[in-house]
Amino acid sequence: YCDFAIVDESVSVPDHRRYIDAVVTEIAMEPGIGRLDAVDFGGGTPSRLAPAMLGRVIDALAERHGFADDVEVSLEVNPEDWDRAFGAALVEAGCTRISIGAQSLDGAVLGVLGRLHVPADVGRVVDEARCVGFTSISVDVMLGHPFEDDSAWKVTLDGVADLGIDLLSTYALTVEPGTQLSREVLDGAPAPDDDTQADRYEELSERASRMGLVRYEVSNMAAPGHTCRYNLATWAHAEYVGFGLGAHDHVDGVRSRNHRRLDRYLEAIDAGERPRLGSEALGPDQQERDRLLLGLRLAAGTPMTATAQRFVASPGGARFVDAGIVEVDGDRIR
Repeated sequence: YCDFAIVDESVSVPDHRRYIDAVVTEIAMEPGIGRLDAVDFGGGTPSRLAPAMLGRVIDALAERHGFADDVEVSLEVNPEDWDRAFGAALVEAGCTRISIGAQSLDGAVLGVLGRLHVPADVGRVVDEARCVGFTSISVDVMLGHPFEDDSAWKVTLDGVADLGIDLLSTYALTVEPGTQLSREVLDGAPAPDDDTQADRYEELSERASRMGLVRYEVSNMAAPGHTCRYNLATWAHAEYVGFGLGAHDHVDGVRSRNHRRLDRYLEAIDAGERPRLGSEALGPDQQERDRLLLGLRLAAGTPMTATAQRFVASPGGARFVDAGIVEVDGDRIR
């Protein structure tokens, strides 16, 4: 269901080392852009890598760019990859925050999704992550799977409330073209229902509020002081550098993306080239449009620029305002 660049799980540890060697080499190719205040390992299964390998990447970034004194280093973790020693080694390598891919706390739903963990693993990871020194713990939940009935959803809602987490990410199941799920739906399997997803989103948002988590972005609710910096930077149209398979950049008004095939990525690195699949220079108008569209994901919205004013004045924008979907509040639009 996730449209990430993937490599078959039979890849061996020596291949992991070769990949990390390539990522470290790519980091050295990027001109320093100043001290980083956030590092995010995500977009798949970075927890399949040994903490020492992740530490090499962290060290390479620190050497090339420098880190802010309170840098946030976040890692996506699959529960089945975790044990206490693994978590302690991650903290030793420099990680400060983890995002746990729970998806559901109902065992039957996890089975349909093809997940390899059981619900109890999620609570164990949260507890052990606190013990080994993580300062911020997030859990990802997926909502609206067609095989998830109301009772299974209640299990997830109640379970999340008992975890004592700092941030909750919630994503509606999306059928991405080319995935196994899309092929199953084309063959007649039930597809996600928009109204059911909307109801469950509202239920989870209300439960998160009772947990003391404040929605700051469409899919993220956090306790005060625990918003994810990388997530905020993305939707605030800030600059970020990306390294590794399928990574994306936004620097100096240029958006770039890396190869999604591992062989192409490694071939480019071996040739001494940046492993770019493509790039796009954004003109001033496109920059403003991006800033508006990305900023509308944030609960705080985005500044009322000339581009935003033209949108509100357009027939389509006026319809959103009249319907209460878009709100103009002084010098901001949200």
